Amino acid sequence: MTFIQTDVTAFPLPRQSANFVTVSQTHKPPRSPFTRRSTAEEVTADVDLAGKTILITGCNSGLGLESMRVLAGLGAHIIGCARSREKAEMAAASAGIEITPAACELSDFDSVAACADEVHRLGCPIDVLMCNAGIMGLPELRQNYGLEMQFLTNHLGHFVLVSRLLSRVLQAPAGRVVMVSSLGHYFSVPGGINFENLSGELHYHPWTFYGQSKLANLLMSNELARRLEGTTATANAIHPGIIHTPLMRNLSGTLFNLSSLLSWPVARSVGQGAATQCYVAAAPALEGVSGAYFADCNPARTSIHARNPDL
Repeated sequence: MTFIQTDVTAFPLPRQSANFVTVSQTHKPPRSPFTRRSTAEEVTADVDLAGKTILITGCNSGLGLESMRVLAGLGAHIIGCARSREKAEMAAASAGIEITPAACELSDFDSVAACADEVHRLGCPIDVLMCNAGIMGLPELRQNYGLEMQFLTNHLGHFVLVSRLLSRVLQAPAGRVVMVSSLGHYFSVPGGINFENLSGELHYHPWTFYGQSKLANLLMSNELARRLEGTTATANAIHPGIIHTPLMRNLSGTLFNLSSLLSWPVARSVGQGAATQCYVAAAPALEGVSGAYFADCNPARTSIHARNPDL
């Protein structure tokens, strides 16, 4: 394995002011008429994506698969990323759509870099880069590169991918980066992110470490939005809601049953779960909106840690 040195100049443009903001001061997000029960098809019903290119990670199941299906149905060219090209191809076939498949194992920096290189060779602007893939609640500590696997996969893998493809997003007339974060960012480790224990070896808890990775997604979106000020590109983060998808595959037995019972009153269908990320990716009303956090297709409040400029 060769460690990939990411060209962080792809996170271009110097920091702007020292005052950290989570919503662009000139393009605050409008309220939408949609609710937690709206579906991805409903929130994009009047959108035409013909001529647009959208890259989606984790396209092979759950919210990624539904987002891919809905956005492709609106005319978008989809670059579908999964752990293997075969998984991406099978997902597209199951949805009855044509895509450009790509392999992207987010916990392997070589794989992420190779994926980015392959996308660059396509030579097209990226109108939407949707960072959807993730893992959740690993019951036991797992590592790669000496890093805890949820932080590595959910955050760092996407950080490398976005950094390497940001020039393509900037080539689009109004490129968008959409980070799938989570309400789980409220339930992170003490202090938000423990930079002294990114390995998980000092202590490990499945859910606070999941929350830490989702907080990192949100912080990345906020900082990227700040660095993109003065361009036509934007970055926003979303919470999809509670949906029973393969993301929950690490829950088992009593824990799964308890989770199912507690989430039943608020759980959504996959179509409802994919609504917010599809809305933020495609809604014309959000052009120019950057640095925001959405839930139920509307702006939502973040945790105090997500508003911490030092983090």
